[in-house]
Amino acid sequence: MNVEATSGLSILNLDAVRAAPVSRDPYSFFLGNDVLKPEAVDEIRKDFPAIAKPGYLTVDEVALKGRFKALIDELESDEFSRIMGEKFGIDLVSCPRLTTIMKRSQPKYGSIHTDGPSKVMTMLIYMNDAWDAPAAGRLRVLYDGKNYEPFAVEVPPTMGTMFAFLRADNSWHGHEPFEGERRVVQVAWVKDANELERKKKRNRTAQFLKGIFGR
Repeated sequence: MNVEATSGLSILNLDAVRAAPVSRDPYSFFLGNDVLKPEAVDEIRKDFPAIAKPGYLTVDEVALKGRFKALIDELESDEFSRIMGEKFGIDLVSCPRLTTIMKRSQPKYGSIHTDGPSKVMTMLIYMNDAWDAPAAGRLRVLYDGKNYEPFAVEVPPTMGTMFAFLRADNSWHGHEPFEGERRVVQVAWVKDANELERKKKRNRTAQFLKGIFGR
């Protein structure tokens, strides 16, 4: 029996998620393709929020509707957390989740970093129809905190591409500067509820300051 036939998830292609191999070099990650069911893509594209501000906004700050809202519900579900946890051999169901959405990128985004120690895992799912920039805006799995090259994997930010990794002291990643539309949803599994609230508050403050200073 197809597992998806009995699943409550109707937008995510769970077969594609499960089939994506996990790499352990230089840290634990996977890159999956076509993780959105083809019949849902047009409506997800249509229902993507009309966000004017650059950067990531929490789902609490964005008007969600239609199939896009249904996708967010699936990404935040315990069922999806269980599947992702099984891939990496860890418990994610007990972890609070912080979901953020970005539509517009600025050149200052993408600097090389590892994510903070309050995060357990981060997942990105991209929703751009095409990506013509040869390097800009393409996330890279990196070997250190200084250099964009060499890289282990480069992630095309195109519709239905999913990238996820376990946070570690060496989970270096980033992309070369890009300005313009770069649609992505990020789910971060964090260690506890207090960390989740701190991150939400920090994100709201950052967006407030951008509204004042325009950056």
